Amino acid sequence: MFHRMRRRAKEPSEAQRQFAEVFARMQNQVPEGFGAPAELEPTEPTAMVDDFLPPELRVPSHDQLDGKMMPWKQPLVLDGEMVACAECEAYRDWLILSTSDQIWLRCRAGHQQQETRLDTAWYNRNSGPADSTHATFEDCLRHLGH
Repeated sequence: MFHRMRRRAKEPSEAQRQFAEVFARMQNQVPEGFGAPAELEPTEPTAMVDDFLPPELRVPSHDQLDGKMMPWKQPLVLDGEMVACAECEAYRDWLILSTSDQIWLRCRAGHQQQETRLDTAWYNRNSGPADSTHATFEDCLRHLGH
């Protein structure tokens, strides 16, 4: 089947031959200058427009933040195993912190543990857009209800 298709592609059909003849005749009928780029007239410089967002809508870039944090209410299952706090054995209602290419889990009791099975890419895929920024870690904890 493959060889038959190849042979057909090499031999032009009658319709392809007719198209090639018409195309060759039409090339000689194009008016001179048709399709050539038009000459642009010099224009006066226009005023510069500030296209940046207003200051109240700007979000700090990643290098300006010490970290990001999101709530994770449901149990966190990694590699088929439910993650639990190493100290109090809580298994839901986490705060997931992303800082310096590390992921940390914080339980409701305030215990923190690093989670090496997660990375920044996982955090970015599962976190929504930031709804606020905070000057201190404690302010962010209060905002998230911890």
